[in-house]
Amino acid sequence: MKNIELILSKLRDMHGKPRCELIYGNALELAVATVLSAQCTDERVNRVTLSLFAKYKSLQDYIETPLEVLEEDIKPTGFYKNKAKTIKNITREISERFKGHIPEDIDAFSTIKGIGRKSANMIVGLAYKTPAVIVDTHVARVSGRIGLTGSNNPEKIEKDLKKAIPEYLWTDISLFLILHGRYVCLARKPECERCLLQEECDYYNK
Repeated sequence: MKNIELILSKLRDMHGKPRCELIYGNALELAVATVLSAQCTDERVNRVTLSLFAKYKSLQDYIETPLEVLEEDIKPTGFYKNKAKTIKNITREISERFKGHIPEDIDAFSTIKGIGRKSANMIVGLAYKTPAVIVDTHVARVSGRIGLTGSNNPEKIEKDLKKAIPEYLWTDISLFLILHGRYVCLARKPECERCLLQEECDYYNK
């Protein structure tokens, strides 16, 4: 068994506070920013959402705005046609199926087309402070290298992490693993020489 408290302590030493680098003010804004972040840096998303969130303040703003206008507003994030359709669908489903309230239940939220399990965990975990395991590509890679999971399947990884990590740490560990994968444990050339997790890491010690 890995010493989760020690891993968390070392991650905190390397990355400071657990954080999401998307800028948002509420669950709706986080949901939109999450869609925009696909194949796009958080930095660019934040530049776009600065004006986007000033213009679109409610579900109805997204629903009632013509598709081509929304496309133009999010164009710098790339893949804007698909992202605009996804945002339209998500806001419409939230309005119609959930009476305008973003679900606080991860399983229910993930049934919305355009919101996968990863996004549902992140949005509910951060916006509603519900313990959640967020499995993106960084979490999958880093948790595998450390030895917290032996799977490549996101749902199995989520289950493995839930078993290995106390529930109250789920969200914090997820955010730290994302930061670690983004800045230290890189996909092609992990910077092991400056990583504090050398003793805990199966990849480093293999």
